[in-house]
Amino acid sequence: MEPKKKILILMADAGFGHRSAAVALDRALNERYGDSVQTEIVNPLDDKRSPFFLRESQTDYDRWIKNFPELYKLGYEASDALVPKYLMEQTLSGLLLDVMRDLLRKSEPDAIISTYPLYQAAMTAILGRRKHKIPFYTVITDLSTVHRMWFNNRVTGLFVPNRHVAELAMNYGLHAEKIIISGIPVHPDVVSDTRTKSEIREELGLEKELTTILAVSSRRVEHMLDALNVINHFGTPLQLIVVAGKDDDLFQAVSEMEWHIPVKLYNFVENMPTLMHASDIMLCKAGGLIVTESLACGLPMILIDVIPGQETGNAEYVLAYGAGDIAETPMQLLELLSHWMLNDGGLYKRRAQNARAIGLPNSAYTVAEVLWQAVSHLPAPAAPHRRTHRRIIRQVHPRQRKSADQLTPIETSSEEEAHGQM
Repeated sequence: MEPKKKILILMADAGFGHRSAAVALDRALNERYGDSVQTEIVNPLDDKRSPFFLRESQTDYDRWIKNFPELYKLGYEASDALVPKYLMEQTLSGLLLDVMRDLLRKSEPDAIISTYPLYQAAMTAILGRRKHKIPFYTVITDLSTVHRMWFNNRVTGLFVPNRHVAELAMNYGLHAEKIIISGIPVHPDVVSDTRTKSEIREELGLEKELTTILAVSSRRVEHMLDALNVINHFGTPLQLIVVAGKDDDLFQAVSEMEWHIPVKLYNFVENMPTLMHASDIMLCKAGGLIVTESLACGLPMILIDVIPGQETGNAEYVLAYGAGDIAETPMQLLELLSHWMLNDGGLYKRRAQNARAIGLPNSAYTVAEVLWQAVSHLPAPAAPHRRTHRRIIRQVHPRQRKSADQLTPIETSSEEEAHGQM
């Protein structure tokens, strides 16, 4: 019996998205190839030898986003240029070299994939000196506005969420044959749970027929309490699921509210796909993970917070394809909910249809298949050169041929132009 192939998954805890993508890949690999692979998820920043400022950035991330959003945006944009990127890569390569070298020695992987951009310089520098080549992949966890640090032409392959980011990668110098349009990995439970909404709602103790809004928050969401107050007094029959995302202050506040509609309150959950399948509308910020999971579940979104920088593109992506709207104030949220529910929910139904059209629920399996091919030395799908790069889309996700060709707004009806924020 051949020994199992070992796949090392690197992540960080700067936000939820990097870890969640890593967990999704771990689950997909073990579900599909569990008898033949061994996976390990590692956060290299847990090593005390990693740079102090990087380790602290994980815990400081929330504080910067919430208290200094414009300063964060300024730093993000200033670093997203060729010269700063080069200097950052050279610095990180030196600072993380020992950590990555020891990690490789301890893990002895057959392949490596990273859901965090800052490890690429050090890892590719080490791998480039080895006689035995180890495939090293990166998976991008933002939908549209993507920092230059994600793009490193020395990786074996780069998984991107859509054609827009694929073209951006080529503009930044990546070879087309290294780019794979997969979508952002979402948990396989998004696909595997085939129960009806009514069945899931009954299990959760919810009303089976009421329109259900899922509100997902965190310490980085500033306007959630005001939004929940609007929904509580909306006046139309609704029910609500609130996930505070470990924001203890928010959880205490909603626990003390006088609710006029059926509500389920959670501080933190591990069954988010189940809650999504039970819901009709997602209320959240424009994080790459939550947006991707919502699209994969066909959930239209009302976005109430957008972090300047990387989340701006996520919001633009949702709006461009008509899969949701932005509500910057409680009054805008009230108007949006009213417009979505008019005419037997006509606008809501179109938003939901658009979300389903661009969602990629099998994304984690797509990445897992490529990794399995890499470690089992199977021939990868024939990669076209730059002139025929469009073929990559058909090889990975045929259903995205039309929507991923270009990032342009869909046509809107007169009702959407009047009532929606396109």
